[in-house]
Amino acid sequence: MPYAPIIGLEIHVQLKTASKMFCSCANVNDGEAEPNTAICPVCTGHPGALPALNRQALEYAVLAGLALHCRIPDRAKFDRKNYFYPDLPKGYQISQFNLPVCAEGTFDFDVADQDPPRNRVRVGITRAHLEEDAAKNMHTPDGKSTLVDYNRGGTPLLEIVTEPDFKSPAEAKAFLQELRLLLRRIGVSDADMEKGQMRCDANVSIIPIGQDGLPTQETLNPKIEVKNVNSFRAVERALAYEIERQTDLYESNTPPVTGATRGWDENKGATVEQRTKEGAADYRYFPEPDLPPVDLVALREKMRSRLPELPDATRRRIMDEWGFSESDARFLISNEGWADYAEQVMGELGGWIEASDDQTKSGGDIVQERKAKLAKLTGGWLTSKLAGLLAERNKTIKDLKLSAEDFAEFIHLLLAGEINSANGLRLLALMAETGRDPSQLMEEHNLGQNMSDADLEREVRRIVDANPKQADELRAGKQNVLMWFVGGVMKATEGRANPEKAKELVKKVIGV
Repeated sequence: MPYAPIIGLEIHVQLKTASKMFCSCANVNDGEAEPNTAICPVCTGHPGALPALNRQALEYAVLAGLALHCRIPDRAKFDRKNYFYPDLPKGYQISQFNLPVCAEGTFDFDVADQDPPRNRVRVGITRAHLEEDAAKNMHTPDGKSTLVDYNRGGTPLLEIVTEPDFKSPAEAKAFLQELRLLLRRIGVSDADMEKGQMRCDANVSIIPIGQDGLPTQETLNPKIEVKNVNSFRAVERALAYEIERQTDLYESNTPPVTGATRGWDENKGATVEQRTKEGAADYRYFPEPDLPPVDLVALREKMRSRLPELPDATRRRIMDEWGFSESDARFLISNEGWADYAEQVMGELGGWIEASDDQTKSGGDIVQERKAKLAKLTGGWLTSKLAGLLAERNKTIKDLKLSAEDFAEFIHLLLAGEINSANGLRLLALMAETGRDPSQLMEEHNLGQNMSDADLEREVRRIVDANPKQADELRAGKQNVLMWFVGGVMKATEGRANPEKAKELVKKVIGV
């Protein structure tokens, strides 16, 4: 019998506030401070120490909720979640239970190359609530002791809980990648999974389906929570493994009878059992007596006015408005600063797009043709060539000395045939290093395609005369020899020849 997975995610996002959730201690990332130096009586649970709500964390939570199309209630409150563990010095965690700051949202995203295809996916957001993080347990190499660093304890987290709407591990991975983009765009978190700034627990069960692809039962089977997945790849692999494991259990008539928590072992490529799954009653939630409820009415409207254009909307807009391909648009949106730079470049090229002396086509057709050509050329040189140059130098777009105006001029030189691609790459490297005008650099370093027709024909004849065997092969119909001659001309002229002109002259001189 075939089975279909049912997947939901719980994502803990570390908010990048200056201070912790309920005290004035610095909010430091792992490794940024010596252990147990960013602590105080509040975040280490000393008797009588009272919490004070971090206003910035509340603002970030509301902003994230709006970006996830959540309902922001008029009022929210905090609750105590009771459990005992060395990383929780108070014996409880301040969280939110029945009145969270965000609820009932949706998030749309694209999934590429999925089989069966379900490219545009909408996932429900059950809730997003604020809570404080626990401290970090660190085991000694000999395995005999466990040390606790309380620097992380009390840092602000936004826990985002989805509906079980994912149909595959690929969808879960794509969702997390898009969520990271969104959180970075609105500025509430760096959301780096490898640094622990975004941590994911995945809940997965399987359900039998009939030939029509629909479930054959109404009730869901026990779900397994998978923890310790700290990368996008790990999420996808852990879910794929767990789906296969549960399928094997059902097919052998030994299905799981209760929910459980399992950890992902990256080295083994497998999940391992940790404990049975707790329910809400196990945590004995009750309202936090030291924090009053918060009114969100004014804050909700204030943060709505600060909401920027979101990544998905930007990606679609630059594809529609400027003609960038989906792959180029995805790169530009996924890397901070690149989309803004690309739009500035296209804006600088706007005059060339609008200008037309072609009387055989309508102005609108010419504009669209030129825009498409420019977007393809600009997108390729940005996402491949310039990005590669910066990566080689371990720099980002923020470090670039090259203005959008000069990059636009560089693109125009390529379009006008004044420089070829090989020398264009050399010129781009010079521009990135110096920030100087491309036309001046091209002239100083003799990189332009500035050979006269007479000089080019002379060079072509010299190369043809020096290679009679290859000339005979081309006359006999061996077409790949043509580009061999063109390559020879480009090498001999150090890229100053126009390759299209060189190709035509080779054909003319050889007589083909």
